Amino acid sequence: MNDHGIRKAPNVAVVMGSKSDYDIMKESARVLTDFGVSCEVRVISAHRTPDRAHEFAVGAEARGTKIIIAAAGKAAHLAGVLAALTTLPVIGVPMTTSDLGGLDSLLSMVQMPAGIPVGTVAIGKAGAKNAALLAIAILALSDDRLRAELKEYRKKIRAEVEAADAEIRQDA
Repeated sequence: MNDHGIRKAPNVAVVMGSKSDYDIMKESARVLTDFGVSCEVRVISAHRTPDRAHEFAVGAEARGTKIIIAAAGKAAHLAGVLAALTTLPVIGVPMTTSDLGGLDSLLSMVQMPAGIPVGTVAIGKAGAKNAALLAIAILALSDDRLRAELKEYRKKIRAEVEAADAEIRQDA
């Protein structure tokens, strides 16, 4: 909410093709929230609710959405369908699948035809986290607060690796 009690439009939409993807995709929402980035989380299927996917994508910019993170498994068409319907950046998160381990999802996202890009991250939880961090980096291009927080985050994870290195070196 802003200072006038009006609900602020979400900067990032986190959309998944199935409720079963939520255990992974809540990582995106958590990272965005930790950085103070407003987000909405939705379940919309490119195949089972195509009219809803169309309505969502076409209206996203008017609702104030700046970036869409779209997760799906198997055929993984959600990110591509949304990207085809909006000029907003779409970041695809391939979900792990029982059949091919997520390779099917990954290939469905990265093999988009020229002209309809979907920025695609790693399969699963690492991808969900990186999708949020990529969205934050995009937003940080015009947001000094986010840029500073992202720099601090990078310093923090660098320090964690350096501490782990020091600990292992002492034990060796």
